[in-house]
Amino acid sequence: MLSLIQLLDDEKCFEVVRELRWPGGVTCPHCHAPHVVKQGRDDTQRFRQRYRCLNCQRKFDDLTSTVFAGHHQPLRQWVACLYLMGLNLSNRQIAHELGLNEDDAQNMTRSLRQGVVDASTTPTLAGTVEIDEVYLVAGHKGQSDLVKKNLGLAVDDV
Repeated sequence: MLSLIQLLDDEKCFEVVRELRWPGGVTCPHCHAPHVVKQGRDDTQRFRQRYRCLNCQRKFDDLTSTVFAGHHQPLRQWVACLYLMGLNLSNRQIAHELGLNEDDAQNMTRSLRQGVVDASTTPTLAGTVEIDEVYLVAGHKGQSDLVKKNLGLAVDDV
């Protein structure tokens, strides 16, 4: 039987990460300088490019400072997990499809969701903003006289 992982190409996964991460060219994730040089490939993942920043002299690779960094699962596994999350599959289904332990799938989906939250910006409202419906929890269910008394209203005013 053919699995999704077999259809993914490591080289293409790393190319896509580079294109999405650095559309204007590679920059240092530490000092954001554009002056970087290639420093060979990773020993364990041959399509994972290493770099050195000429500004701060720090070394990094394609996955440094991303949600994919520091995990034992290969990049194609993460890409497949993202795809399956987009299909709204459960963690159990994702684990089954990818041949993973359910705990590993849970940790991957949690990391990916947190990465989305961390990368999103807080929306800024501008112009006229309208608000509908305000819900106040007044408490004292069934004791409307006590609620009116707490609001400073007499029973006759309402």
